[in-house]
Amino acid sequence: MEITWLGHSCFRVKGKEATLLADPYDESIGYSLGKPRANIVTSSHPHPGHGFTSGVGGEPRIVRGPGEYEISGVFITGIGTFHDAEEGRERGKNTIYLIEMEDMTLCHLGDLGHPLSTEQVAEIASVEVLLVPVGGFSTIDATTATEIVRLLQPRIVIPMHFQTEALRFQLAPVDRFLREMGIKAGLSAQPRLSITKAGLSEETQVVVLDYRS
Repeated sequence: MEITWLGHSCFRVKGKEATLLADPYDESIGYSLGKPRANIVTSSHPHPGHGFTSGVGGEPRIVRGPGEYEISGVFITGIGTFHDAEEGRERGKNTIYLIEMEDMTLCHLGDLGHPLSTEQVAEIASVEVLLVPVGGFSTIDATTATEIVRLLQPRIVIPMHFQTEALRFQLAPVDRFLREMGIKAGLSAQPRLSITKAGLSEETQVVVLDYRS
């Protein structure tokens, strides 16, 4: 499995049989998406920064919202949550996606705006690769993100939805999350992450990706 961060909450996940694109964005937010091709597109919610499915090339199957899906050998479970801590009254609904691909389980939390319930933790407890928002303001912040990581204990954590030079609105930088996770300054961002089931560490590792790759 190869994971590439395209900026904000958008990732390209490539397997042997399929390519999935999560949360494609309208370039008005500051990043340049281009026209990536994919077999599958997931959208956590319909805001321009997360649901710009027309920006994806090819003829992908679009997944929006809770439910169970099987597409091109990829199994996807959408879990209903909220974009805020007021049960959606401020920013609406959000969908978490649990993605089974290449014998591994990846979880994209979308724009989660609240701590996970006991039931939600149980639903996604099998996660091995966690994509978690850390920038606060419109999602969970670094502290809540760290609490979720400690509850789920994934093998790999990839932060997303944080401030960068490209982003045109304010979020907290990724450094706050790294400090909460006990990581000293100097962790270098890498262009992409290639992983196999056999190569996963027993301990949780934080990997920061670079959208400019």
